Amino acid sequence: MKIRKAVFPVAGLGTRVLPATKAMPKEMLTIVDRPLIQYVVDEAREAGIEHFVFVTGRNKGVIEDHFDRMYELDATLAARGKKAEQEILARDQPAPGAMSFTRQQAPLGLGHAVWCARDIVGREPFAVILPDELVLNTPGCLAQMIETAASLGDKSNLIAVEEVPAHLTHQYGICGVGKRDGRMFEIDGMVEKPKQGTAPSNFSITGRYILQPEIFQILETQEHGAGGEIQLTDAMIGLSKTQKFYGVDFDGERHDCGSRAGFLRANIAFGMARNDLRADLREAMRKYLEK
Repeated sequence: MKIRKAVFPVAGLGTRVLPATKAMPKEMLTIVDRPLIQYVVDEAREAGIEHFVFVTGRNKGVIEDHFDRMYELDATLAARGKKAEQEILARDQPAPGAMSFTRQQAPLGLGHAVWCARDIVGREPFAVILPDELVLNTPGCLAQMIETAASLGDKSNLIAVEEVPAHLTHQYGICGVGKRDGRMFEIDGMVEKPKQGTAPSNFSITGRYILQPEIFQILETQEHGAGGEIQLTDAMIGLSKTQKFYGVDFDGERHDCGSRAGFLRANIAFGMARNDLRADLREAMRKYLEK
């Protein structure tokens, strides 16, 4: 199963981290020295994705600008002899035509955002990556999923899953666990935010998916679900009646950067993973811990 395209839903308002996101998209908040959106695009590129589809909204134009070439900046860096910085920008520059942008126009939920990408994706399997969830690992989460998908049928769907404490399952979409094969298992049911004590497992659905194009037909007429939004989980439940779903218990450290605490933890984790920053960061943290 070849996965060439990835959808990035980036139309959200980022209300959990206001006021930082009042004038800046949450996807452009920086973890160490790179915006969130750059991390997930790099993850997709590492996994072999060729076309990057962004579902945007109002005031998100800076995301498109970030992946464009800035001639004035290039000229200034060249004039000042900053070759290292030029190389970083050149490395991050996408190929011409490799990125597409479409508008969601109304905050109707993740399922609706994915549906907005239907004409760009077309009739082929595709990945969905939520930009406010980062996974610290090499290879990345999506690369692990695509490697797993290669061993499955052409009409299979995959979801990255993570174990969460049993008392928190009501805060997540949860999947049931069927037949296991290493870190992968058949999903035998899904439920969005089950009542406490009713969850089929403690495996939560995280922000990485590989889906078949038939999901668009279901989303076309999907009724509003939890929160009055069109939920992707509800559409996946519908698709699971005719197609297989598998959970991938990926290897890596997931960080929810859409929350204040998660954002801070991600900065520490990604900073400590950098050889050029680790020693200074460790020393600074030691000082604050002593206080």
